[in-house]
Amino acid sequence: MQTATTARATLQQQRPLLHQRAAARPLLRGAIRPRVAALDVPTIPKDDDRTFVRKPDGSFDLSAAPPFSLSDIRDAIPARCFERSAAKSFAYLAFDVAVVAGLAAAAFTLNSWFVWPLYWLAQGTMFWALFVVGHDCGHQSFSPSRTLNDFVGNIVHASIMVPYHGWRVSHRKHHGNHGHVDNDESWYPTPKSIYDNMDELTKLGRMRFPWCLFAYPFYLLRRSPGKSGSHYDPECDLFVPSERNMVLTSDACLVGMLAVLAACTAKLGVVAMFNLYFVPYWVFVAWLDMVTYLQHHGSNDPAEKLPWYRGADWSYLRGGLTCLDREYGIFHWLTHNIGTHVVHHLFPQIPHYNLREATAAVKPVLGPYYREPVPCPPHGIPTQLAEPLVRSFNEDHWVPDEGTVVFYNRDPEFNVKKA
Repeated sequence: MQTATTARATLQQQRPLLHQRAAARPLLRGAIRPRVAALDVPTIPKDDDRTFVRKPDGSFDLSAAPPFSLSDIRDAIPARCFERSAAKSFAYLAFDVAVVAGLAAAAFTLNSWFVWPLYWLAQGTMFWALFVVGHDCGHQSFSPSRTLNDFVGNIVHASIMVPYHGWRVSHRKHHGNHGHVDNDESWYPTPKSIYDNMDELTKLGRMRFPWCLFAYPFYLLRRSPGKSGSHYDPECDLFVPSERNMVLTSDACLVGMLAVLAACTAKLGVVAMFNLYFVPYWVFVAWLDMVTYLQHHGSNDPAEKLPWYRGADWSYLRGGLTCLDREYGIFHWLTHNIGTHVVHHLFPQIPHYNLREATAAVKPVLGPYYREPVPCPPHGIPTQLAEPLVRSFNEDHWVPDEGTVVFYNRDPEFNVKKA
């Protein structure tokens, strides 16, 4: 009894000090709460005294600077989420390769008009999964070894005709400038002055659904409007002189893959290779363009326009907070959690198999800045993504040439012309 009384007295003495520490570090209280489920709707904790800026209508102004830092988010993520395992990554890669080989063997053996369309969709999805493995290699999250990462990345990306180092460098620029109108590298907004000078074919290819879902090979070759150069050219301004041999190495891997495809075509025939590789390649391209576009466009709330930044109002954190998580149902795990994008963009060194846990950990810190993804329907097919995808392509056409916080505008004439 005396021990219990002493413990209670000690606790009473420590309570003022604990309250002072909590007031001094309000973010820590959100960081040390029990982990919430990945799909729980984030709310602002009742004892959270941070100030989130609101608009005149009372809604949160998510274009304003947040009341937390990148370090606050980082501190909320368990250290184990940053651990990279080559064995685990190779296990996922081995599964992907086995499925790709199995699908090809089964479709070639059956050779039925009914089987081929199913094969195209399934194999194109698996090509996308292979891309995500190379994507992890580019972020050095596949394993702790840069040499191993670059070796696997070159092989995996060459198999689906992607220049690993050329893409890796441009993707690094995208991550370093996400949300910046002028400096971002992919799917960034078109300023009004550039938009007005674009020909109708370019507008059609970049902004009219579904043609924009086939843009990736052209982006690799010519980049996006307003930028010049090629991912295959070591002299492109994307690269520094020390990266020249890396770009050439990836180009050589692509030449090797073309030789493999030519040999397979000579052995199996043009029709067989058309079915086995060519059509799945374009399904993969559609996957890539759809997913990467939806990571940065089309809020779940039709009334919300995502902010884009310039100048002093841009920061790595504010740009990253404009990213969107999406649910892909039966494809989410299969394509290595690539829809879990907010945490990935802020901390790309986290392996894909730890993104769900890391996201659950940071949601109490992000509060309203985390836009909860719309759940996938019970059937597991992510049909809920069609609405924001089409809506964004119909409404998000250009941004003003001036301003440090800007939003997309719609060109009604473009829609009328193409209707």
